[in-house]
Amino acid sequence: MEAPQQTRDTVRIVICPNCSLTLKGAALFFGGLCFFCFTLAGLLALRGMWPILPFCGLEMLLVGWALHASLARRYRTEIITLTESDVSVESHDRANCLRTVFPRHWAQVKLRRPASSLHPSRLTIESHGRRCELGSFLTEEERCGLAIRLQRLIGRINESPSLAMGPE
Repeated sequence: MEAPQQTRDTVRIVICPNCSLTLKGAALFFGGLCFFCFTLAGLLALRGMWPILPFCGLEMLLVGWALHASLARRYRTEIITLTESDVSVESHDRANCLRTVFPRHWAQVKLRRPASSLHPSRLTIESHGRRCELGSFLTEEERCGLAIRLQRLIGRINESPSLAMGPE
């Protein structure tokens, strides 16, 4: 998901994952799932199949952990700021903020194809032996669109298109 903001000499692109599941929705889902599974496990335990209870508890623990990890993604944000001289990438999550700055004139945008079709591509900005990966949470189509947009804005090595023209 992209939210572009542009002033006269600065372009700012904010990307974040699409997390449509709310806390209330997650709680309702998890509560309903626990109710159903523990009711079924309890009925089977009453019929003598008591070993199902620890497995049901373990299953709900794993589902709860997966929901927690999924909900934690909503705090992740990447902000790409382009000025006439620099490309800045800020990666935010709930507790950390990491900022990487590249000289725009020497920066390159690369979309690396995966070795296997089961893996996603990797979008990076590189300069002087350093690289910063962007949009690992985006879909393949969103990542390709962002790569094209960044290549237009940043240009190739030794090429810095004017930001005043704006993205096409």
